[in-house]
Amino acid sequence: MLSREEDSRWAMISHFGAVAGCIPSLIIYLLLRERGPFTAQESKEALNFTLPLTIIVLICYGLAFIPAIAAVAGISGVIVWAYMAISGLIGGSECNKGRPYRYPLNLRLVR
Repeated sequence: MLSREEDSRWAMISHFGAVAGCIPSLIIYLLLRERGPFTAQESKEALNFTLPLTIIVLICYGLAFIPAIAAVAGISGVIVWAYMAISGLIGGSECNKGRPYRYPLNLRLVR
């Protein structure tokens, strides 16, 4: 079991990990969800938010190799990544205060 401080810290890190996409929240969810209730709840929330956006960013970056749409696809990927990163930083700062965070636009893919 995680202590209350560790539980809060890992929950915060799962949101801050949005800067790197869905991988940090996925790892935290898989490894620590059984050890802390706040970490389980918040890493699942972060994973549900970052998974679809990470896929969209990767698709945009892949489409950036097509010369006719490269500029639009590249800029779109950066905008989606920036939204994901800023939202993750907001979520992490709320968890740092001990409050659960719910993203305004979130698909609940992982139950």
